[in-house]
Amino acid sequence: MKTLIKTYVMSSLLLVAFTTQVSAQTKRSKKTKTVVTTTTKKSNVNRRVSSKKVTYKTPKRKVVSVRTVPNRTVIKHKNQNYYYANNKYYTYSRGRYIVIAPKIGFRINTLPPKSKRVRYNNHNYFNVQGIFYVQSNNEYEVVEPEIGTVVYELPEDYEKVTIDGLSYYEYANILYEKVQVDGARAYEVVGVIEID
Repeated sequence: MKTLIKTYVMSSLLLVAFTTQVSAQTKRSKKTKTVVTTTTKKSNVNRRVSSKKVTYKTPKRKVVSVRTVPNRTVIKHKNQNYYYANNKYYTYSRGRYIVIAPKIGFRINTLPPKSKRVRYNNHNYFNVQGIFYVQSNNEYEVVEPEIGTVVYELPEDYEKVTIDGLSYYEYANILYEKVQVDGARAYEVVGVIEID
């Protein structure tokens, strides 16, 4: 009887050991696929941002003004005269011409030199020193770029701003965020500052 019990117990243990060995090998032989996902935190800026929410790194901007603007072109916009010369826009106040960011809707006949074509969402923009134009008949009109439009350089006089604790770049009321595109530094349009 002892031999029968020993044989039965040994057979059971051997069966359990063999089953465990097979399941362990089966588990090891399963291939697992590891997928690495990289997420980039996008800005939390809405398309339109109140100017009251924007904090400029330099609180006061230097106002550039001149007494005369030679070879200027008069641009009538909403019954006001503005002036264009040397790739800059001016308004006239108190005997001086003051450099301003162009208003949306300003139109000029020829693009300034060194314009760069920017294509986004089937739209062709022309970017000249941070100002976006679209061709409208025989003229070029100043427009706001779409959110997501990418440029590879900003004008020299861009400003650093903070909105809700996050840093951005601003030029002509357009907000940009620094991004990487194919390993190169670029700037993506993330919003527009509404003047309150």
